[in-house]
Amino acid sequence: MIVRPRPGSDDHIVRIDGDEQSAAEHLLAWGWTDGLPIVVPTVARVEQMCAGAIHGPGEVLGNIAPRGAPLTLQHLAANAVMAGCLPEYMPVLEAAVAAMQEGMFNLFGMQTTTHPCALLVIVHGEIADRIGMNSGAGCFGPGNRANATIGRALNLIVRNVGGGRPGEADRATLGAPSKYTLCFAEDESDPDWEPLSVARGCAPGASAVTLFQGHGPEAFVDQKTRTAEGLACSFGLSLVKIGHPRLVQSARAVVVLSPEHYAIFREAGWDRRRIERALYEATIRPGAELVSGLDGVGEGVPAARAGETVPKFHDDGIMVVRAGGRAGLFSAILPGWLAGRNRAELQPVTKEVRE
Repeated sequence: MIVRPRPGSDDHIVRIDGDEQSAAEHLLAWGWTDGLPIVVPTVARVEQMCAGAIHGPGEVLGNIAPRGAPLTLQHLAANAVMAGCLPEYMPVLEAAVAAMQEGMFNLFGMQTTTHPCALLVIVHGEIADRIGMNSGAGCFGPGNRANATIGRALNLIVRNVGGGRPGEADRATLGAPSKYTLCFAEDESDPDWEPLSVARGCAPGASAVTLFQGHGPEAFVDQKTRTAEGLACSFGLSLVKIGHPRLVQSARAVVVLSPEHYAIFREAGWDRRRIERALYEATIRPGAELVSGLDGVGEGVPAARAGETVPKFHDDGIMVVRAGGRAGLFSAILPGWLAGRNRAELQPVTKEVRE
């Protein structure tokens, strides 16, 4: 028997004849997977996963958009099993599913847009180290179980409980690999660095998770600039291209600073707030260069703004996080969903992890 990984009736147990391979093939045929091989969520495995959770097995953790179906802890555990999670990941998953249901996160819109945005997950604090997450070399890539499976479990929940399936409720024109998983830990090894979670209101030392509506990553390469001012300007040249060079105040971005790029800012005495402000200012451009119709390009700002200086982002639209390997002047930009014209209606969300 396996636990049914989505609601639909009071009976969440489905009996399947045959071995686990047969069960896995049934789940794939029913559309309950992301196309990759899964771990069959047997009753014993789901119970073991629930044992690592803060909530009780029968508790409802909310309603998952776009379908609005209730998510029980057992549903969460079943999807975590399928993704390959370990029970000790459950507190992170519980915090993340709470974050995705915040109104300002707009999970419904994110799951039904034609834009390729997905759930991007950043884990902060002691729990990231304890469960073995990667904040260093290759943290966006393969090889780390926690990074890979936490993000995958959340995307399976949106698919199986929320109904966000490609071509159905999920209307993304192309989608993105990040709809499988994009989850990593913040590098908090420098005691002088203010972690993103603290900047977003969490207590110093607290474990937390930040969810961001975006896709990516896009590589940022600057191997020659050695001043903080020049590096901020260099980042600006890449940041203005998000979505389209003439689209403004529509998206947010996460800038992932590698250790070598961060060292340039650190040696200049720049803290988080100064870096983020400098990146914002580096994306302000003359409106005359952004006018719709210029060079035959329809995208852009109205002609009435030609005399303005126009920022690419709202003044809180760039978040900086540290991660990556110790060698290489390579950082990354995680572009956000192009639906943020009213920034009060679309925000990343950070939640402390309860244990």
